[in-house]
Formats: sequence, structure tokens, C-alpha cells
Amino acid sequence: MQPNPTLDQLQVFLAVADTGSFSAAARHLNRSQSVISYTIANLEAQLELQLFTRGGTREPRLTEAGVAMLEDARRMASALQGLRARAEGLKAGLEAEIAIVVDVSVPSPVLISVLKAFQEQFPTVSLRLHVGALGMVWDLVQKRQADIGIGGPPVQTSDDLTTIRVGEMTMTPAAAPDHPLALYKGPVPLSFIRDHVQLVVTDLSEQTKGRNFGVFAYRTWRLTDVGIKHDLMVAGLGWGGLPKWMIKDDVAEGRLVELDLKPYPESHYSLFALHMADNPLGPAAKWWVERFAREMAACAY
Repeated sequence: MQPNPTLDQLQVFLAVADTGSFSAAARHLNRSQSVISYTIANLEAQLELQLFTRGGTREPRLTEAGVAMLEDARRMASALQGLRARAEGLKAGLEAEIAIVVDVSVPSPVLISVLKAFQEQFPTVSLRLHVGALGMVWDLVQKRQADIGIGGPPVQTSDDLTTIRVGEMTMTPAAAPDHPLALYKGPVPLSFIRDHVQLVVTDLSEQTKGRNFGVFAYRTWRLTDVGIKHDLMVAGLGWGGLPKWMIKDDVAEGRLVELDLKPYPESHYSLFALHMADNPLGPAAKWWVERFAREMAACAY
């Protein structure tokens, strides 16, 4: 018959290994020492292995086989505990998984902080994270491929979509310090801006098809990655608007300069959490939105 150790047996084995004695394990688990000894003996009989040496008054020590089994026991006990925790969470209405889509402009420090806290708060809830630009956020939420979207306000309002304001961000036009727009004396007029390549983030969703946001130049390079846009701006290959949090260090260290453009002043816009009205947020998703809003409020972006 194949061995079939129970979670209780594994926990006793780990307690003895960690505390160094049967008596200490008994105190740790609030059981009698005889129960601890009996449990270990049964586990050894099932495995047909001696896990501890026992000799006189000496404390039990792990055998070579016991050391080899220890890591497996920890992994199995952890998996079984995780299974129990997930089952309890599901019975209490906790989601098994949440899917989130965030705009590329969302501050990375805020996102990482929220994800770290989420992992600690909801260890049994799986997470799928999508990152995209503009219409992708609205698109994935409306297609029900994401439970929550974090981004700017939708292009078209809809009673089917619930929006919750979660913060504010600043968008700033910038360029490399040797770019003609950066060298211009005084506020740069539209006529001068027109002739210089503007780097524009776009997306492939139907939400923004045929629409432009803050495009002033005749010549544009359209990109789907904000990181590439940033790199091209630093390299002097064009100018564009980026979230202020993203270029703060570049401006401080002289890699980029903020531009004074007449038609494109520094602007503030709100971030929203979006979800379908007929798909109310579960406990984990609601916590995620509230925590994101708190983290945004604690920082100036």
C-alpha cells in the first residue's frame, strides 16, 4: 500500500524538526508528548523510513532520510494549507482570480506597491495583469476580459460602465535638451511645433480608431509602447507628452527638459477604475481599487 501521510502528520514532523525535540513540539502544538511520539511513529511506519534517531536522553535528530523528506514535507504541508485557505475564501465569496488592465501611464511605483500589498492580503487569489494604452483599457473591460480597468475616462460614456475616480496625473511635454523645441526662446508657437516630429502613443483597439489625442505636429511617429517613446525622446528623435512621474529623474539629471508649448500646456487628468455595471466588484477587486486610490492620494503624480 502506498504511503498516504496526513496534513496533521506532516505538521507534527515539521514541528519536531523545527523545535528540535518531541517535548518542544508538543508545547508548540499544544499536545501531549505521547501524541507527538505516536504520530511520528505512525508516519515512519507508513513511509517505511526512520525520520529521527532516538537514543537515551538525547534529543531526536533527523536521519539522512529525514533530512531528505523535510523539504517535501514543507511543500506538501504548504500546498494543503493553501488548498484549505482557498476553499475557505471561496465559501466566503472571495474571487478565485481577478483580471486587471492598467494604462501604460499608471505610475509604476504605485502599481508595484498595490500588487505587493495584494499578494500579502489575498495569497489565494490569482491575478492576471494586462498593460496597454488608451482604448485597450476600456476595450478589455467591455469585452469582459478584465474585471477592472485603470485608466483615463472612456471616450464614450455608457450606463453599462461604472467609473470610480482613483487619482490624478500630470502629463508634461518634453524633449531632449538639444532638441529645437527645447532651444526655442520663450513659449513655442504652434507654427514652429508643426515642423518637428511628435512621438505619439497609440493602440490597436476599436475604441480610439481614427481619433487623435494631443497631436499637433504634421509629422508623427506612432508607437504602441510608452517605454520606447521615452527612449526615443531621450535620444532626441522627437518630442512628446509623458506622465510627469516618468520623466522626473530625466529632467533632474538633464536627459530631458520640460517644454513650454503654447498649444500644449502641462495638463492634469483624472484616473478612473472601470468595471461593468452588471459585474459588481468582489472583495479582492474592491480592495484593489480602494488600495490603488489610497496609494495615488499619498503621492503627487
